[in-house]
Amino acid sequence: MFSKATKRTEPAAPAPPPRKAAVASLLAEGMTIRGDIVTEGDVHLDGAVDGDVSVGRLILGETGAVTGVVTAESVEIRGRVTGTISARQVRLCASARVDGDIRHTELAIEAGAHFEGRSLVFPEAADEAQMRLDIAAE
Repeated sequence: MFSKATKRTEPAAPAPPPRKAAVASLLAEGMTIRGDIVTEGDVHLDGAVDGDVSVGRLILGETGAVTGVVTAESVEIRGRVTGTISARQVRLCASARVDGDIRHTELAIEAGAHFEGRSLVFPEAADEAQMRLDIAAE
């Protein structure tokens, strides 16, 4: 009659399983895509793309080639790009060949890299949507 009311507590929800590290999508040497590539994930290209590439992170291998607009959070170029690159972080390795403008927040160019175009620095506060709008307006 005068007993304490007991609180009923729900058991805690189990913790979600840890996220696995995302594996980069791979386009192998000798393979060619005619069309656009769009993903939020990482992509490693050793083949050729004749179209636009919009990804989270792009690694373009020495045998890789893109003819089109490249838009990403970060880009590492070892192969050839003919077209505009738009990314916060851009790294041109010694074997890189870029013919086109680069829009970036950070740009690193190794000795031996070939770059013919303009280097356009984004303001620090620029977001990805604005980068894409600028590219689309051209």
